[in-house]
Amino acid sequence: MAAVSEKARFYLEQAVPQLREFEAKGIFDPDEIRSLVRKRTDHEHIVVSPGNKAQDWLNYVAWERSLEALRAKRCRRLEIRASSKHAGEGRVFGILERSVNRHPGSLELWREYLSYASKMRATKRYRKVMTRALRMHPAKSELWVLAGQKSARNGDMHAARGFFMRGSRFCTKDAALWLAYAKCEMEWLEKMEARKGKKGGVEKAIQEQAEHDDDEIRFESDDSGDDVDENGRLVIPNPDSTAAKKVIDDETASKLKNNPALDGAIPLAIFDIAKKQPFFNAPVAEKFFNIFAVFTKISMQARIIQHVLDTMNELYPNEASTSLCYIRQPLIGLETNAPGYPKALREALGRIKSSLATTTNTNVLSTKSAKLKAWLDGLLSSEDLDPGIRTVLEHTAKTLPSP
Repeated sequence: MAAVSEKARFYLEQAVPQLREFEAKGIFDPDEIRSLVRKRTDHEHIVVSPGNKAQDWLNYVAWERSLEALRAKRCRRLEIRASSKHAGEGRVFGILERSVNRHPGSLELWREYLSYASKMRATKRYRKVMTRALRMHPAKSELWVLAGQKSARNGDMHAARGFFMRGSRFCTKDAALWLAYAKCEMEWLEKMEARKGKKGGVEKAIQEQAEHDDDEIRFESDDSGDDVDENGRLVIPNPDSTAAKKVIDDETASKLKNNPALDGAIPLAIFDIAKKQPFFNAPVAEKFFNIFAVFTKISMQARIIQHVLDTMNELYPNEASTSLCYIRQPLIGLETNAPGYPKALREALGRIKSSLATTTNTNVLSTKSAKLKAWLDGLLSSEDLDPGIRTVLEHTAKTLPSP
C-alpha cells in the first residue's frame, strides 16, 4: 500500500498549482478546496490500486469534468477572466490517457477518450487516440463507424471510405459497419444532388471527385513511416498531405460527369458485397432497404431500391421481410397529401392481398401479419391523413390474419 500512496501522491501534487489558483482568485473557498482534495485523493487511491476497474476511471473522469464545469460557471458568475481552463482539461486528458494504458481492452474508456477529445476539438489528439483504438480493437465495428462518420462530417469522404473499407475486412460477423457505410454514401450522394442544383455546383462536385482520386475505393498499401509523428507515435495519415490537387481539363471533366460514384454505384457495390458475407439474411437486407428508402431526394434512389428488392426476391422470396419491402415500395418518397398517394396506396394494398394469399407457412404468415400491422399503424399515425384513406387503412389492419 505504500507504493500505492506514493503513486497517488505523485499525481495529486500535480494539481497543487490549480488549487492555489482557486484559492487566490476566490473561485472556491478553503473548505471547498479541502473537500475537493479529499474527493480527488479518494479517486486517485482507487484508480492506482491493483484491483481497479474501468468504471473507477470513468467515475474519476466524470468527477473531474464536473469540477471543470463548476469552475467555468463560477468564473462567469464572478467575472473572472484570468482563470485558465487548460489545467482542468489537461488533467482530464491525463486521466483518460492513464485509463486506456491501464485498461486497453475497455471499449468504454476508448469511447470516452474519443468523445472528450472531439468535444474539446483536440484534432491531433483525436487522430492519435483513434489510431491506437483501431489498432487495439480492429474487430469493433463501432470504432470504424465512428472514424468514418467523423471524416465524412468533416468533408473528407476519401478518408471516410478508407476507414469503412479497412473496417470491412475485419467486421464480417455483423452488418453494423456495412449499414453505416451505405448510409454515409447515401448522405454524400444527397449532398452532391443538392450541390448540382446550384450555380457552379456540378463543377464543384466534379472537382471534388478529381481531388479524391476519382472516388476509387481501395486500401492503401503503403506501410512507410508516414503515419507516425515526430515522437514516433502513430497518427492517422492525412491523404491530402501527400498528393497535390489535380488540374481538370475538359476531357477529364467530361469523364467525371459520368462518374459511376455520382450515379449510386458505391451503395450498390456495398450491398452486393455485403450479401456475400456470413451475416447477410432477409432482415439485414430489409435494413439496407430502410436506409435507402429514407433518401428520397436522390435521383437514383428508385434504381437502388429496385436492385435491393430484386436481390431479396431472388434469395429470400418467401420471407416476411421481402414481402414488407415489396409492399412498401410504391409509397416510398410520397407524402400522405401528395396527389399520387391514393394510387400508390391502392397498389400497395393490392400487394398485401397477393402476398398473404400466396403464403402457406403458418409461421411466415404470422410474421408477415405482425410486420404489416406495425407498418399500417405507422401510416395511421400521420395527422394529415385523408379521412377516406384512414378508413381504408383501419379496415385493412382489422382484416389481417391474427399473428
